[in-house]
Amino acid sequence: MTVLELPPFVEKVQPPRKSLWRHHDFRLLWLGETTSKLGSSISGVAISLVAITVLQASTFQVGLLVAASWLPWLLVGLPAGAWVDRLPRRPLMLICNITSMLLMLSVPITAWLGVLTIEQLLVTALLTGTANVFFQTAYQVLLPSLLPREQLVEGNAKMQGAESAAHIAGPGFAGLLAQSLGVLSGLLVDAATFLVSTLCLLRIRGREKGTSRKVSESTLRREIAEGLRFVARDRYLRVFAVFGSMSNLVLTGYQAILVLFLVREVGVSPGGVGALMMAMGLGGLLGAICAPQVAKSFGTAHGTIISLLATSPFALLIPLTGPGVQLGFVIAGGAMLGLGVVSGNVIKGSFRQSYTPRPLLGRVTVSMHFLNFGTIPLGGLLGGALGQAIGIRPTMWVMTAAVAAAPLILLIGPIRRHRDLPSGPL
Repeated sequence: MTVLELPPFVEKVQPPRKSLWRHHDFRLLWLGETTSKLGSSISGVAISLVAITVLQASTFQVGLLVAASWLPWLLVGLPAGAWVDRLPRRPLMLICNITSMLLMLSVPITAWLGVLTIEQLLVTALLTGTANVFFQTAYQVLLPSLLPREQLVEGNAKMQGAESAAHIAGPGFAGLLAQSLGVLSGLLVDAATFLVSTLCLLRIRGREKGTSRKVSESTLRREIAEGLRFVARDRYLRVFAVFGSMSNLVLTGYQAILVLFLVREVGVSPGGVGALMMAMGLGGLLGAICAPQVAKSFGTAHGTIISLLATSPFALLIPLTGPGVQLGFVIAGGAMLGLGVVSGNVIKGSFRQSYTPRPLLGRVTVSMHFLNFGTIPLGGLLGGALGQAIGIRPTMWVMTAAVAAAPLILLIGPIRRHRDLPSGPL
């Protein structure tokens, strides 16, 4: 389960006066994003099943497919942040949605024509990943532009809860669709969800803040450097960046071959894979629900550390998975990992956005993403290469042991010495 960077968490706020379900623009953003996340969760499983069952892909090719979808964070991640700070976010997000929809439609069309290749899957993963870089960066800047500061906590909880629910339901739907309509049907559903997201964005009425800055104010290179310098010099963001990079490397190392492990090593059907991953995702939903209480009870700093240190060792259950009752190992291990990852992300990712000065928000966001997500393609390649060299199950042991140890990085630096994370740069 990849460590995702999420919108802001504010340490001390007063309860919002009005429910966000009555906020027109937030409601549309929530609906569009939830639908799109559900589609992406479906296609994340479906595209691996297409490679494994339709194209008979090797272990390394499956890992390469995961790497291709995240490689754009290394290639265009940094300039994307500077451009998002300059451009209107909604039009940019609309372009990304339409591009991704057309790319997803191309895979089942070429498969039905009998000309689908692993190379096309790799190109599709690379281009949709590029669109996702710009979309996710713009989205994380758009949300605090639509909501007042005192409603950001409520907004974050609703968005993250819906995203976790989508991650739970998506694999189950992917397995059900694969079993009943074929593995390609999941990609068609994902294309439809991009259309829903596009329609919701078109109906948002609010005017964005902070998008009128002229391109000539500073060079692109200088703006990129500003974001990187801010992260590198800040002792809190620096630790979170190192942890996110290492954690994503090893998390992706096992996730890249998880579907292959379940299908070829354990003998699970495509429908069974979806059901198992759906059950594993329940931990993420619980993590989203528990995160505010964890932060309140233990503090935002200690709560982050406790969430991850207490749950990561459960990753070692996953390689024990086998037929029958032994399938419970992958469910328990994945669910506990999800609980810790999502709970920690709600706190630390939210801290980052409320902590960062608004004019630097896009650049700092994408700098963190560049450092955190940039190791994901390496993790995919590492998992695929090790799986090809030493076997799938031994690779699962290596990667999950590293997952269990990764949170120790958070004990380095100032985070462990304070109950709460600061509300602004010190």
